[in-house]
Amino acid sequence: MDLSSLEAFVAVAELRGFTRAAERLHLSQPALSRRVALLEHELGQPLFERGRSGARLTDAGEALLPHAQAAMACARDGAAAVRALARGDVGRLALAIVGTLASTDLTSRLARFRAAHPGLRLLLRTGGSTEVSALVRRGEATLGLRYSADPAPDLVSRDAGREEMLVVARAGHPLARARRIAPRRLAGEAWVAFPARRGAGVDPFSRLLARGLAASGLDEAEVVVIDSLTAQKRLVEGGFGLALVPASSVREELARGSLCVLDVPAMRTSVDVALVHRKGAFLSPAALRLVDALLRA
Repeated sequence: MDLSSLEAFVAVAELRGFTRAAERLHLSQPALSRRVALLEHELGQPLFERGRSGARLTDAGEALLPHAQAAMACARDGAAAVRALARGDVGRLALAIVGTLASTDLTSRLARFRAAHPGLRLLLRTGGSTEVSALVRRGEATLGLRYSADPAPDLVSRDAGREEMLVVARAGHPLARARRIAPRRLAGEAWVAFPARRGAGVDPFSRLLARGLAASGLDEAEVVVIDSLTAQKRLVEGGFGLALVPASSVREELARGSLCVLDVPAMRTSVDVALVHRKGAFLSPAALRLVDALLRA
């Protein structure tokens, strides 16, 4: 299998169509189709089902995709290693982060790192924890900062600290001014939370909430399931329930007074922040310095 055929296959799979993939690779559509056809001929299996709605992976395509993405990432690593030897701290370094972490002191730390490396272009991508891992796995980001370690064997997770979790309620909640709220006073309250599983893994916040409710004797509490942080905060502001959230995710709402923090000692907890990179990946000198800066802080 040659890299050009794998590159064509990955582009079609990720963009779900030959036209968009050809545009990404600056190829004509017939040239792109030939590369994919050569790969299918070599493997003896069709990799896509072609239809009006685009190109869908077959079972064979699904099996090949993660390996093809890894091969492309390794090729980019090799090119990066050669460039690093020739140019030092000149080039690009991509970091994927969970969006809420931008509300911590991470932003100022990254700004200082960028100022100390003027020849380096620091590229930032944001997403949920699962998406951060996916960006690193595909080689679209060299490093990633996410909540909780990723147990996948192809990734290395390193402890980058912890973030406090807060129980939040709508402004004016009857318990807003109470000190040391006993769990029994929350009986009957609903909780607004993500589903227990998101993407390919267990949601760390849902796991922490489940543990806190179990430890507080509130196992039977109603859970209102949402699909985004914005929806979670708006529903809590509307009085549809309480939420257990990272402190960085509600700083703006707490500052403007649309949410308040409830002091529930039994629910006090924190979530791990993990720095991830691909196992065996080439890390340039600049990437290693960024790793050191993030872990040291």
